[in-house]
Amino acid sequence: MLHPSQFSINEAWVAFQLNEAPIQIGSGEPVNCVALMDAASCFVLMTILVPAGEPEPSEAEAKKMFNQAYSHKQQMPATLFIPAGYAGTCLEHEAERHNATVIRIPEDQLAVFIGEARQAFAERFGGYKH
Repeated sequence: MLHPSQFSINEAWVAFQLNEAPIQIGSGEPVNCVALMDAASCFVLMTILVPAGEPEPSEAEAKKMFNQAYSHKQQMPATLFIPAGYAGTCLEHEAERHNATVIRIPEDQLAVFIGEARQAFAERFGGYKH
């Protein structure tokens, strides 16, 4: 089982969706919130809102996510973890463009990294089925 203590800062990032069910912001279209997180610190480096009808961030949005996440430590990760069931193709391609190894992993094995962020997001914005 993976654990944050296995990694150094910026060695690995985790790409995941913060919400399980689409959230409504204002009167616009429902959205999903996708995040990039540092695996060692569990610090959320970047989030982006994606229309609920889209399976993942676009190529341009994936590029923006990586560029803004890079700005925190001026370093790209060696590894990107993506939950096995998440589309994430554009995020995967962007990671590979920066020479990162992409590892698809069952989401339950990422819970130690993403659980607290999801809980905090749900408390603040909803987006989780009960």
